[in-house]
Amino acid sequence: MTELSQNYRSHAQTRLIWALCIASMVIYINLYTVQGMLPSIAEHFDVSGAQATLVLSVTSFTLAFSLLFYAVLSDRIGRLAPIVVSLWLLAASNILLIFAQTFDDLLWVRLLQGILLAAVPAISMAYFKEQLAPSFMLKAAAVYIMANSMGGIAGRIFGGLMAQNLSWQSSMGLIFLVTLMGVALVTYLLPRKEIKPPVVKQKVSLMHKVKQDIDGFMFHLSDSQMRLAYAIGGLAFMMMVNQFSFIQLHIMAEPYGLSRFNATLIFLCYSSGTFASYLSAKWIMRYGSMPLFRVALCLMVAGTLLTLVDTLTAIVVGFLISACGFFLTHSCCNSFVAIRATSHRAKATSLYLCCYYLGASLGGPYLMLFWHEAEWNGVVVGSMSLLTLLLVAIWRLGIHQQQVIDVSKAS
Repeated sequence: MTELSQNYRSHAQTRLIWALCIASMVIYINLYTVQGMLPSIAEHFDVSGAQATLVLSVTSFTLAFSLLFYAVLSDRIGRLAPIVVSLWLLAASNILLIFAQTFDDLLWVRLLQGILLAAVPAISMAYFKEQLAPSFMLKAAAVYIMANSMGGIAGRIFGGLMAQNLSWQSSMGLIFLVTLMGVALVTYLLPRKEIKPPVVKQKVSLMHKVKQDIDGFMFHLSDSQMRLAYAIGGLAFMMMVNQFSFIQLHIMAEPYGLSRFNATLIFLCYSSGTFASYLSAKWIMRYGSMPLFRVALCLMVAGTLLTLVDTLTAIVVGFLISACGFFLTHSCCNSFVAIRATSHRAKATSLYLCCYYLGASLGGPYLMLFWHEAEWNGVVVGSMSLLTLLLVAIWRLGIHQQQVIDVSKAS
């Protein structure tokens, strides 16, 4: 009987891993497909290519703040319901995209989708931690991170392929069908029962619960090292994800003249970041986060400057180098936040992701100003400004870390 029970639980855990990995791919395909369609969106809705980048920015903005909401909600009502409901609503929202008549209509729907997209990234790791045995946890984290990356790459390439061959309505109809099939599969795979963590039952008023949540968020925001980690992740993503938007416009223009689909192949450069993420845990354990932060910054600076060389090869190599540096930064930030958060861990992670996606939403309008002034050369100047701020944040975090070491040695 015990062996049957163990087999059942192992099967349920495997299903949960696959369900959340597929859900993650659905989320990132929906988030980033439009980034591969920016030229097509600009043409269909009669806006500039730079304005079209707002389609990603507005979604990242509502996604960022919704992460905090789902972190609290899932603590209150459980992990399963918010994930399932948000995914089905996401599928339904794609129908609205089919009938979007104006660019404003499109932006409003993407604002709504940002709210729905936040549930899976906000809840998944906490769901894994509660439901999985320790032996499954490492496997789940590795496969989940890979699914994130694959979903992002697939969404962008898929968007470019549709922009090359399909109309806007047909493209959104196809996205609706892909999302619908993915959501149905996730719903089927998710275990129907949750293993509830033990809690001490107390009669607590709603206002007291709200105060506890606010105190949890403020606990981390009052930590100067946490604030610097949040800033590092936000600044890095602010630059990186939006560079990928504007480089498409650059390589579609002369002297490169790439087609819409060929231009989206630049997103394959994210694969170097996937490789860096895979190795980051080993590197962090061996060298520590601070040395890797500095190496990652150097990679992002070198990669960004290399794109100024007027050859397609230099641009591709530059983005491969930058993506490696960015994902290394992201992995170090994740590790730093997870280790430093001794309490309110879910809130610490959601705050980091909030800053991360908030950076993405602000980076589009920010780099657009530089694009209008000097196109890609201007984007590089704007990126170097962000990297300068990143340098300051990493330097200040290093000072804090050294002070902690000095105090521990003195005691």
